[in-house]
Amino acid sequence: MTKLKVLKQAYLPSQLTEKLKEIYDIYEYNELTSEAFSTLAKEFSIMIANGESTVTRELIKSLPSLELIAVFGVGYDGVDIHAAAEHHVAVSHTPGVLTDDVADLAMGLMLSTSRKIVAAQKFIEAGHWQAGNFPWTRKVSGSRIGIVGMGRIGRAIAQRCEGFSMQITYSDHKVIPDVNYPWVKDIADLASQSDFLMVCTPGNSENKALIDEKILKALGSDGILINISRGSVIDESALVNALQQGIIAGAGLDVFSDEPNVPESLLHCDNVVVTPHMASATWSTRMAMSRLVLDNIAKWVESKALVTPIPEMMAS
Repeated sequence: MTKLKVLKQAYLPSQLTEKLKEIYDIYEYNELTSEAFSTLAKEFSIMIANGESTVTRELIKSLPSLELIAVFGVGYDGVDIHAAAEHHVAVSHTPGVLTDDVADLAMGLMLSTSRKIVAAQKFIEAGHWQAGNFPWTRKVSGSRIGIVGMGRIGRAIAQRCEGFSMQITYSDHKVIPDVNYPWVKDIADLASQSDFLMVCTPGNSENKALIDEKILKALGSDGILINISRGSVIDESALVNALQQGIIAGAGLDVFSDEPNVPESLLHCDNVVVTPHMASATWSTRMAMSRLVLDNIAKWVESKALVTPIPEMMAS
């Protein structure tokens, strides 16, 4: 029996890739020559991308038989969904299964940054403890947190913050009826009344550089920024300046504007904790994400339906 040809456009975990190869005839996009791609293009009805992929209008247009883009990740801001819709291409992603891991890391970044855990370890390793105690840090319990984006992940973070007796407010496009925390329309206002500003909003074009100089100034010299959404949501140059000038107290960052390149000015700083876009990278969650990719493709092949279509498809 001939296997269905599937285009693998970006990096996927090896376990998922091996499973896909058992079922489908997988072609690596980056390994295809221009001539080979032109010959095979009309045979690909399914393409698999990841959450950091850039899937352009040109790429979608070059695949005349494309029906589905299956994204390994909850974010799909690199996919031109307008072009996909125009070419009648469905898009799936992997929401829900990574919510807890991302929320857990968000809390870890908040604790690590406010209590300067990484700096404290370096302090011991450098032999400085013998000369005196580590400088005092900032309390988390009972403090104020403003959450930018009250989706699945924002809610999961808020739930964890309740365990720290934190005062929770949020900003979103509008009031969310089943969320009982106070809503603040303007993000600058939210920042001005927060000790921690937690960013977990989608990285779409509307949110590019959403957290800018004005909002960082509103957060203030005692405020800490945490970002587990997308690097594009932060004006990175404004953030660097805010950290260097003491406009804000610190930042915990899992995402950056030009990954895997991280500005040197964000490294080796006692008030900045950085992680390599690893919020959902646990064994259990990545396996669950892999299963969801497989399930979406299988259901599409069987019935032209999806387990987890992107919200724009559900709305339509």
